[in-house]
This record gives sequence, C-alpha cells and structure tokens, in this order.
Amino acid sequence: MMPDLSHTPGVYYALAYWLSCTFYIAQLPRRLNGPRLAAVQAGFLAAVTAFMALTDGVPKAWFLPCMSVSVTLMLLDIRICCGLDWMKTGYVWIRAFILGEFAAALEWQLFYFGLTVLGLPLRMWVNLLFLAVSHGVVFGLMFLLEREHRSNYLIDLTWREFASAVVLCLMVFAASNLSYVSQNTPFSSRFTAEIFIIRTLVDLGGVAILHAYHVQLQVLSARLEMANLQNMLQMHYNNYRISEDSIALVNQKYHDLKHHIQLLRMEASAGEKLEYLDQMEAEIRAYEAQNKTGNRVLDAILTAKSLKCQREGINLTCVAEGQALAFMHPMDLSALFGNALDNAMESVKKLDDPEKRLIHVSVARQKGFLRIRVENCYEGQLCLEAGMPASTKQDRRYHGFGLKSIQAIAAKYGGSMTIASKDGWFELRILFPCSPTDDKEVSYGHQQQN
Repeated sequence: MMPDLSHTPGVYYALAYWLSCTFYIAQLPRRLNGPRLAAVQAGFLAAVTAFMALTDGVPKAWFLPCMSVSVTLMLLDIRICCGLDWMKTGYVWIRAFILGEFAAALEWQLFYFGLTVLGLPLRMWVNLLFLAVSHGVVFGLMFLLEREHRSNYLIDLTWREFASAVVLCLMVFAASNLSYVSQNTPFSSRFTAEIFIIRTLVDLGGVAILHAYHVQLQVLSARLEMANLQNMLQMHYNNYRISEDSIALVNQKYHDLKHHIQLLRMEASAGEKLEYLDQMEAEIRAYEAQNKTGNRVLDAILTAKSLKCQREGINLTCVAEGQALAFMHPMDLSALFGNALDNAMESVKKLDDPEKRLIHVSVARQKGFLRIRVENCYEGQLCLEAGMPASTKQDRRYHGFGLKSIQAIAAKYGGSMTIASKDGWFELRILFPCSPTDDKEVSYGHQQQN
C-alpha cells in the first residue's frame, strides 16, 4: 500500500536547512573552527531535526509559528559560527533558507516521481539514493556558481538592500507554498504532482534571483570601492604636489635667509646679536637635515605630515631608506604613506594622554624584502573583519578605503599588507620583494653617501 506522499516530511527540510547553513558557513570567515564548529553544527542538526519531526503535520494555524522557530535556529547557527553582525547574518540566512527550501523540494519531487511514474520500490536505499544524488547535484552546482564570489560575502549592505532581499525571500516562500494554504487561487493546484512542480520551480527561481542579486550587489560594491580608491589616490597625489611646491618655496626662503644672516653677522658687534644669529643658523641647519630620506616624494609627504603633527601635538619620527622606494610611482607612494599616516594620526588624536600620541615610520631592506612599518600608540580592542579593522562609524560603506588603497598598492607591486596590535601599539606592515637590481642600486647609493 502506497503511503501518503503529498506531504514532504519535516525531517527532509531539516536536513536541507542544515546542509544549506553548513554550505554558506564554509564560504565565510568563521569565528569557530575544528571541534567547536563541529559541535555547534551537530547541535543545530539535532535541534532542527527534532523540532521539525515533532511539529510535522501540525494544523495550518501553527505552520508560521513553527517555521519561525526553524528560521531562528538557522539564524543563530550562522551567527554563532561566523560572528557577523545581524544584518549580514540575516542576508546570509536568506540565501541559505531559500537554497534549503529548493534542495528539499527537488529531492522529494524526484523521489515522488521515481515511486509513482518509474515504479521504484519504496525502500530505504531508494530514499537515501535520491537524497545523496539530489543534494549532491544542488550543492555541487551552487559551489561552482559561488566559487568566483566567495571572497566577497562580507559586502556592506544598506538597510534598503537588505530589505529588498527580505521581500524577495518572503515572496518566493509565499508563492512556493501557496497551494498548501489554498487551492482555490489562479496560482495554486489541487494535484500533488503539479503542487510539487510549482514549489520546486518557484524555489529554483528564488535561488537564481537571489544569486543574481548578490552578484549585482558585489558589482556595485566593487565599482563604488574603485571609484573611492581612485578619488583617494588622486587626492593624495594632489596633496603631495601642493606640499612639494610649498616646501620648495620654503627652501628658497630659507636659502635667502642664510645670506641675510651672513650680512647681519658682518655688521653685528653686540654679543647678544651674535648669539641670536647663531641660534637662527642652527635652526636652519636642523630644518635642512629633517626628512632627508633620499626620496623627494617621501620627503615632501613626511615634511607636510610633520608640520600637521606639530599642530596636533603628535610626535612623528621616521627612519627610512628612501632610495629603496625608487621603484614606486609617485602617485602610489604618496597614496601609500599619506593613507598610512592619516590613519595613524586619526587614531592617536583620540588618546587623552599627550605622551602617548606617538607615530613611528620605518623603511628598511631586510633579507631580500623591503619592509615598511607604520606604528602608533593604540587603546582598546582591535577587531578585524576579513583582515581589516572593524568600523565604528555608522556609514560603514565609506570606511576602510585608506587601508584598502594601501592593500591594492602593495598587491600592485607584488607585496602584502598585514595589521597587528600588541602591547598598546597598532602596527601596519607592508612587505615588498626586493630584486637583485634594487639591492645593488640601494647599496651603491649608500657608498656614494659615505
């Protein structure tokens, strides 16, 4: 006797939800790994399976409350394992939920077709075969689709974008389950096979729409990021050119002032005037000696930032082999150090203790690499998202472009950027590989100076 196959058992949905959550958790940076991750996933599978088995076949009035509990379990599973904020967690859950709905619907429709049309026996091994094949195909194809986009799941959403995803999810869920609520509508059916077809096709459309929506969000985010990076690069380059022109003018004035001092010295007779002139000359020599790294672009940036730091009560020190940076384009060099120093200055300005407003910059060759370090005092807990400090600003989409610009410049020249904090110091490290030609040029420069 053939059992009632018009209703998909809740256990099948529970398995599909668990597989879907696990699939998306595997694509994301995780807060839990190893045994802890396995324990949470096992607990989620047991909880959602037990709940859906106990509530299987409940009256229609209890359907939505029971679905709310299952949805909450999925949401908590993603939140606990990945540690995302609630809006990103909700966005990932939307995609996982619709994918799970589709996987369960497709598996049961194929199983129903195999029993009723192909005449396959109602055996456990037949059921397990359909489960393995259908879920393997669904999640395998989704892996291929998501492979190119897995590195950018953490796009910054607006509330409007998130609300659009929620509306899409609700519409897909409502349309796919309409026949189970009422069979007297133009979009529902009284026949089991047609109900399964409608549900599966609507869920498939939901998966496709949400995937296309996600790709479109990534494209828009990338365009916005590139536009901001380009604007920031141009801005820093323009600032460098302005600073360079200003410093050239100051250098000219100081050069003229030295001649004026010599003229005054010839006519001076009082000891106090001589002492005063000696002090002025010493200050000029100190000015000429500062920020002479061997790279005129870096000298201009450091001088401009040093003057700003003096106004802000910040102590900026630098030890740099500027000649080793000759391979970089002036625009990239100005953007790299401009962004790094601006971020450091913004951070130390928040410190109440003036003695902790310290920034140190070092540029040196070490074991075949050019190492750049920008360090500043730091208070609080450093939280990273995808290798970047988490934003404390309300509009997160316009945060972090300075560091992303530095990261892009480092990658452009085959280097890398890392961030760390230890013992009250925030450290930005940038490594570039040095070619033998670069080493010879830098060594030759030191020989010439000696």
